[in-house]
Amino acid sequence: MSNALADKRTATRFRVLVEIADRQPAVSQGEIADSVGVTSQAVSEYIRELVDDGLVRKEGRSRYAVTKEGVDWLFQEARSLQRFANHVTDDVLGSVQEDTAIATDTIEAGQQVTLSLAEGLLHATPGDEGPATGVATTDADAGTDVSVTSFEGIIEMTTGTVTVAQVPPARDGGSREADTDALADECETADQCLAADVEGVVSLREAGYEPAVTVAAGEVAAAAAAVGMAVVVVAATDTVGRVTDTLRDGDTDYDVTTL
Repeated sequence: MSNALADKRTATRFRVLVEIADRQPAVSQGEIADSVGVTSQAVSEYIRELVDDGLVRKEGRSRYAVTKEGVDWLFQEARSLQRFANHVTDDVLGSVQEDTAIATDTIEAGQQVTLSLAEGLLHATPGDEGPATGVATTDADAGTDVSVTSFEGIIEMTTGTVTVAQVPPARDGGSREADTDALADECETADQCLAADVEGVVSLREAGYEPAVTVAAGEVAAAAAAVGMAVVVVAATDTVGRVTDTLRDGDTDYDVTTL
């Protein structure tokens, strides 16, 4: 922790030195007193100590300057304060942030839960036996949404996959020339089947699957893979490049297959 937070006197000393640095060389002790919240007499005493310690140099009546040693001390304390602030925001407050999960069973507010990902969605299960846990802040029945906070551990997640399935464009036969049996096999093990164009929509329907989305297929595939989902994107050869460009831009690994 920063020395500036060690006690009230050190904290006030830090603030007075900051005010001097901000106002130098013409320093009004009354203005510093108003800003810091102490008396002018107290400011005078602090300035005298800062001069004696070599952190401030007196240059005349009501004229002061922070010395190199004073600047170094301010930088040191400011960096310590910043590290402490980062600890508070990242480690302390971060642990009380809330997220929403799907309850796998009845959960009561205040109950500890185990967190997991399934089909790209966060799930909460009563108990603390998993590698990632949290505390429910709301009641929830199985299958409903529950708010969770106080996260600990790491959620187990495998890397998702994206298969880009090319089908002929309509002028070359489109879905009529596509191997829809092979497409059905690809979709059978996928979490999401997406279509990037009309040929993709019709080919998926011929294979017995309704596309989850018919727009922004590349963006959706990248987002789904990022949370561990297996995705198939069906696109005509004219459209495949737009899909793969989006996946590359998102640093998403993919395979291309021709049906």
